[in-house]
Amino acid sequence: MGSIPFITVEGPIGVGKTSLAKAISDHFQFHLLKEIVDENPFLDKFYDNIEEWSFQTEMFFLCNRFKQLEDIDKKYLSQNKSVVADYHILKNIIFAKRTLKDVQYNKYLKIYDILTSDMPKPNVVIYLNASLDTLLTRIAKRGREFEKKISPIYLEQLSLDYEEYMNSFEKTHPDIPVLRFNGDSVDFVKNKEDLSKIINTLDTTLKKGVQYHESSH
Repeated sequence: MGSIPFITVEGPIGVGKTSLAKAISDHFQFHLLKEIVDENPFLDKFYDNIEEWSFQTEMFFLCNRFKQLEDIDKKYLSQNKSVVADYHILKNIIFAKRTLKDVQYNKYLKIYDILTSDMPKPNVVIYLNASLDTLLTRIAKRGREFEKKISPIYLEQLSLDYEEYMNSFEKTHPDIPVLRFNGDSVDFVKNKEDLSKIINTLDTTLKKGVQYHESSH
């Protein structure tokens, strides 16, 4: 294909984004971009008191993800090296809209738009979703201390937010394929056939050819 694959795996907390991104990276020998989560000093406080700590948390993630994407663009995409990521900066809007008050969100959006105006955006999105029970089970299994505080109500709302955002994304970005997989019926970690199905779907999409996008909007 004539363009550089920049694949993003997206979906709510606990759905398996990193596991799938790593499997895709191993299969295609694409560079793996992993989100920095544990370094956010506000996360623990955030899950204790979302209203109090949401702005600091979201700003930290925005700055970190911006820097990561800037580096990825410079060192890989602009050098014709393919990348698969376990997140994209677009997720910031999903989380910020859920957690920030209107005044904060409007300020945040202005900063987001400035930072992402020339950031690369994915040319294939793999969207994973799953039921609340599946998400909670997977979160419990990986045992991150701060994630034990996640409210099931917050997680369920987040899943609905993701669904709404991805439906909107498909309409506003008809040129970017969105490959959807349900985590309740597809277990790509334990089942090799399920992983093969995802890999084959992605491979077919890449062979059709995708466009490399320079900016997020």
